[in-house]
Amino acid sequence: MKPISRTAVWSVLFLVSLGTALAQQVKTDFDHQANFSQYKTYSWQTIKPANSLWDARIKSAVDAQLAAKGWTQIDSGGDVAIVAIATSHTEKTLQTFYDGMGGGWRWRGFGGMGEATTTEQDYKEGTLVIDMYDGKTKQLIWRGSSEDTVSNNADKNEKNLDKGVAKMFKKFPPQSAKS
Repeated sequence: MKPISRTAVWSVLFLVSLGTALAQQVKTDFDHQANFSQYKTYSWQTIKPANSLWDARIKSAVDAQLAAKGWTQIDSGGDVAIVAIATSHTEKTLQTFYDGMGGGWRWRGFGGMGEATTTEQDYKEGTLVIDMYDGKTKQLIWRGSSEDTVSNNADKNEKNLDKGVAKMFKKFPPQSAKS
């Protein structure tokens, strides 16, 4: 009887670890100095999906999550500007973070003086990245990414998208030092 029990336990452990390995990997990070309680509105800046059919799907999924958090979308000039990127292949991105002394993202380039730190990040195929920028300072305040959200399987796409975005915004807005 012991060999059967041992086999059953190992089988269950294997299936659990396999499920974890195949599950969507969701990551979020945020500026711990940002006061998220001051943000109430947002505007879409850019949506860059691998496939143009995704524009409305991504926007709808994110809009639903932010509406549930009490945020309101406006056409332009929101407290927060949102950029969404969906990758169809492995991409390397460079992320530059500024020390707050005048530098920062300006939608059309960079400005001011100050120190910057640049890091490289790889996003694998099928990853959705949502960036939120402060509408006034243009500084990145929040980033969420969900791997295995965008696939070539049309039947799974919307379900995976909604599930990945819901996981991304589960603990949003984050509690920061200034909240």
